[in-house]
Amino acid sequence: MDTKYNLPGAGHEKFFSDCGNGMLDHRCCASILRRFTDQGRYCRYVSGPALTYSQDVLDGFKLAVEEVNGKGGVLGRKIEFVIRDDKFKPDIALTMAKDLILKERVDLIIGTTNSAATLAISDFARKEKVPFIVTDAKSEKVTGEKGHRYVFNANENTAMIGKATALVLAKKPYKKYFIAGEDYEFGHACADAVWKNLKALKPDVQLVGEFWRKVGEADVVPYLTAVLQKKPDCVIHTSGGSGVVNLLKTIKSMGFKIPSYQHNSTELAALAPLGMEAPEGIMGTSNYHYYFPSNPENKAFVAKFRKAYNRYPRSTALYGYITGQFIAKAYEKAKSDNREKFVDALSGLAIDTPVGKIEMRACDHQATLPMFFGVTKKVKGYDFLIASDIVTIPGKDYLPTCEEVLKTRK
Repeated sequence: MDTKYNLPGAGHEKFFSDCGNGMLDHRCCASILRRFTDQGRYCRYVSGPALTYSQDVLDGFKLAVEEVNGKGGVLGRKIEFVIRDDKFKPDIALTMAKDLILKERVDLIIGTTNSAATLAISDFARKEKVPFIVTDAKSEKVTGEKGHRYVFNANENTAMIGKATALVLAKKPYKKYFIAGEDYEFGHACADAVWKNLKALKPDVQLVGEFWRKVGEADVVPYLTAVLQKKPDCVIHTSGGSGVVNLLKTIKSMGFKIPSYQHNSTELAALAPLGMEAPEGIMGTSNYHYYFPSNPENKAFVAKFRKAYNRYPRSTALYGYITGQFIAKAYEKAKSDNREKFVDALSGLAIDTPVGKIEMRACDHQATLPMFFGVTKKVKGYDFLIASDIVTIPGKDYLPTCEEVLKTRK
């Protein structure tokens, strides 16, 4: 009897002709279709311009799947997956999830980027008792307030970003801060988390101002000019996706010299497009760099990724890759494709990854990723700026405690 592991996302049969050169839009709700067949099929489909991070989620996952299939698959059978596009709209995402779960009778869903879509799918997955592994959405509610037995998170969330960032900023000499963010959930939640934790660690810090600009607004100059008038010691920026690239470009062109922090500003997806024109000295956090940590596991991962895709992996490639690893290891541990046994096996499972051993915490189903805090810098041998002076923050040091998480669920 065939068993399927499907995800809501972009591909029906009509899209298969695009697989050779298609790209996964950041708005795609990735959905795995795992069929026990002799050979898997893969579909990538483009429907929008924002490809800053999600292409690597797909390719990292695909790389893990190909490794598993090359060794005979899971439980002696190979994995197949397709992608469907939810148009970055929660209602479409939920409709797709319902169709996949109720009509396709899928056993496993993975994705998404939009936090509202993620929470909607998560709630439905809970009701239907279908495992859902989140690969890119940043809302802390996924494994916090709205967490449950059937949802797992393989990437960082805003609570984690806030705590890790505050641990480092609290040791800096800055006292007067300005918050400059994009006006949407990630922007506000990230800023709130950084400030809440920073204030707790260093009570004498002051917030001298804040502004919120529209997501995707191209002209950032007026906003940064307003920041200069407040003369803060440091600016906490909370842009997302391609907005990070635009922010860095503007900081460079303006000659903006106030110390600045932005999550993912040190990440390859933000720095590579700017080449040597990115600003030096920008502080940032990321869960992954292809050049750090310099261990055998990461070097092997980078080599395999470059061979497959002719480029270096971004941080989201790690999320896709470890998701594939977690799935395969959980089924091996469960020795069954039964959903409940899979959930039990994945809860508390630890795997070896390019950034070290990562556990899917049993209490809240959050992956214990490390966070790397660094500063942008020009380094000989690179055609773009990279992260320097990297501080590694282990997951155990910055994840909310199990007690803190479970309190939010009451």
